[in-house]
Amino acid sequence: MTMFRISEAAALLGVSADTVRRWIDTGRLPAERDEHGHRQVEGAHLAAFARAQVAADGGSGRSSARNRFRGIVTEVIRDAVMAQVEIAAGPFRVVSLMSRQAADELGLEPGVVAVAVVKSTNVVVETAGHGRVAGDQ
Repeated sequence: MTMFRISEAAALLGVSADTVRRWIDTGRLPAERDEHGHRQVEGAHLAAFARAQVAADGGSGRSSARNRFRGIVTEVIRDAVMAQVEIAAGPFRVVSLMSRQAADELGLEPGVVAVAVVKSTNVVVETAGHGRVAGDQ
């Protein structure tokens, strides 16, 4: 059974450790104490909680894309035709190339809250700390 410290759970959920502590204190997220008295969250409970959070804040549900990263625009580089938009979504950096017209119509500027919606036919999955990619022998 995989256990996560509060700081690890916070990083995975994209919130502060204080937020995770409040969720534990109010009973929204189950936790146990380790042999040193520190609170920790079982991986299965954390996964179920994360799934519920995504379902609660998953957007309109009117899109087949399920990978939604809400964040803040940190940079927009425009030329005559194209724009490169960078979004910080929790610990993730998402970069999108789009037409300048689309970026202008959306009002994308640093400081604007935006949602990057990603639909991909190829996703590489790696395990943290092991350096192995799914399919490696």
